[in-house]
Amino acid sequence: MIEFLVAPFELGFMQRALFGGLLVGAVCALVGTYVVLRGLAFVGDALAHAAFPGVVIAYLLKANIYLGALIFALATAVGIGVISRRGGVRHDTAIGILFAGAFALGVLLMSTIQSYTVDLFSFLFGDILAISETDLLVVGTLGALVLLIIGLCYKELLLLSFDPTVAEAMGYPVQMLNYLLLGLVALTIVISIQAVGIILVVALLVTPSATASLVTRRFLPMMVVGVAFAWAAVAMGLYLSYHLNVASGAAIVLVSTCLFFLTFGCRFLRRVAEART
Repeated sequence: MIEFLVAPFELGFMQRALFGGLLVGAVCALVGTYVVLRGLAFVGDALAHAAFPGVVIAYLLKANIYLGALIFALATAVGIGVISRRGGVRHDTAIGILFAGAFALGVLLMSTIQSYTVDLFSFLFGDILAISETDLLVVGTLGALVLLIIGLCYKELLLLSFDPTVAEAMGYPVQMLNYLLLGLVALTIVISIQAVGIILVVALLVTPSATASLVTRRFLPMMVVGVAFAWAAVAMGLYLSYHLNVASGAAIVLVSTCLFFLTFGCRFLRRVAEART
């Protein structure tokens, strides 16, 4: 049993994967709390896919992948706000248009590459086992930036999440805060791309926080519990990927999904028991 638990993390790449996964999981759970409360899961999915052309362009230019992804994700976040507010287009329609268009651009650009494109596919589906020390430094720096912004704007973002009308009545710059929140989501997606990939990133952004919302309705405890669920999913997912030789990103997401349904089932059974007493 001890060997089963210790063996995977005697390897350097597994140690880096665990550390990177814990960083990504914590940031996703913290920002994901706002995403769940605001109902922004579809926005998160759109920004994740919109980051793909940035990844491809950075790959073609031999530039920093994270910077390329961040530029396109932030541009899409701003575009969603501008089109929905000033173009007379519904918010979800604007998301759908930019989401599909940006991802199609990424696929088109990738189709022009005649050489081996396994590196680009790794950004679609994630490869946390390939995370390097440089990647850890980038993820740690961007994660610290996200935590700093949340810390500085905690009260404003909290009020915005629960009652934007009251926030506006109190004089808070609601529109700027909305853009700030979208920017945080975009930044979190960029941080998570290496771990779980563009296709699965929205699951890590939403599922741990959604699971935490079944346990508590208080905001700060929801953040803490969400981080705990994310860390559990990362650790168990890495164990599964090592011992079963399966994709690590997908394993992490599936464990997170199982934790959600397990928590949901326990909550349902508890309510049934309370109704009978």
